[in-house]
Amino acid sequence: MSSGIRASLLFLLALATGIGGAAAQSPGNQAKAGGMETDVTKIKQAMLSNWESVAPEVRPSAAKNADGSLKPFYLKRAFKYLPSDRFELEIVNSADPYGAVPLARIRIGGHMFWQGAHPIAPGAQKVDFVADEAYEVTPLAQGFADILNKVASAGYAPWTVNSSQSVFGKAFVPFGLKEGTNFMEYDLVYLRGDLLFWGARNIDGRGFDTEQNRPTNLQIPLVRK
Repeated sequence: MSSGIRASLLFLLALATGIGGAAAQSPGNQAKAGGMETDVTKIKQAMLSNWESVAPEVRPSAAKNADGSLKPFYLKRAFKYLPSDRFELEIVNSADPYGAVPLARIRIGGHMFWQGAHPIAPGAQKVDFVADEAYEVTPLAQGFADILNKVASAGYAPWTVNSSQSVFGKAFVPFGLKEGTNFMEYDLVYLRGDLLFWGARNIDGRGFDTEQNRPTNLQIPLVRK
């Protein structure tokens, strides 16, 4: 295994890339009133679709170079917004900026909880993503399967390439998941035509694991499929 791929596998375990976050339950949708409720209803209706990355994307990871700078992390997203505030998200992480060497696929499903307007842009909304339906991990590289067999063997079948396992509701140390809790992120959404923006990752590698860490800028958008 090349040193670059090995390093990328370790970055994946750090998971400060849009799939690592708090293991908690959202308090639920906040009540909206008057025109705001109508605006959010329109946003939800317009979002009902499939969305995907334009190209492989880069994120700051929790891992650092020798000079203290954050190492890059590469991924592609496919997202479905469904009725009743349900969502499905698939993320494929890769070792290279072109997505030629995939490492792992992560699939999560759950609900979005709308928490009011976000000041980044007119119509932007604070949204909590809670994976209260599904969370699956699939190694796509032997190196990543080998690492999981060392650090996440308890309670799981042997990890093998292209075989998915559910980590939903289980302890899963590599992603910081605790038994009996649901993964959650404090994020944002902003819809502009056929472009769907989420929050940009914090430049210091912090996850969206608290309200204080909710993003304050826009990520590269997903496009309507």
